[in-house]
Amino acid sequence: MTSRTPKPASLSVLVIDENSIRASIIEVGLREAGYDNVTIIDDMNGLARRITEINPDVIVIDIENPNRDMLESIFQISRAVKRPIAMFVDKSDEDSIVAAVDAGVSAYVVDGLKKERVKPILEMAVSRFNAFSRLQRELAEARSALEERKIIDRAKGILMKMRGLSEEEAFALLRQTAMNEKKKIAEIAQSVVTAAGLLM
Repeated sequence: MTSRTPKPASLSVLVIDENSIRASIIEVGLREAGYDNVTIIDDMNGLARRITEINPDVIVIDIENPNRDMLESIFQISRAVKRPIAMFVDKSDEDSIVAAVDAGVSAYVVDGLKKERVKPILEMAVSRFNAFSRLQRELAEARSALEERKIIDRAKGILMKMRGLSEEEAFALLRQTAMNEKKKIAEIAQSVVTAAGLLM
């Protein structure tokens, strides 16, 4: 999903709610807000499989009186599906809220199920999910860059020691080899480190 919030009509929304009256409140709120592609599940059995089959863009979960086991199974699903999730509950405690955030629930709303609140909460869930996904991606890229930097530094050290090169000369050799072989410098550096490990 891109960082821009898609138009409501283009999003598929899955509503998970065992209470048909409450589910209809959410559905009306969604349809009035322009969400046409709405699916409702009222049975918690085989939930993970059903979610995989439907493959929604956003998930809205409504639980009147969640117990620990129910919340834990929902949170396991949340970790697995990697989708924006808005969750409505009537009662909650601090531990449940912390667990919801840890599990990746994008919006956790206590005692606030009104049809006019569904759209802004859904939009917030999608926006938060996108922001969090972007942060995760940037963190992964930063970690990868750091790992590459470490490998390049090790390879430079090996070349300096084995060939009597300066740091600049070692890096220039890595860069030139990478250009000749049409590979990334980090890949050449990894080859140098691996080869040196075999020779030791």
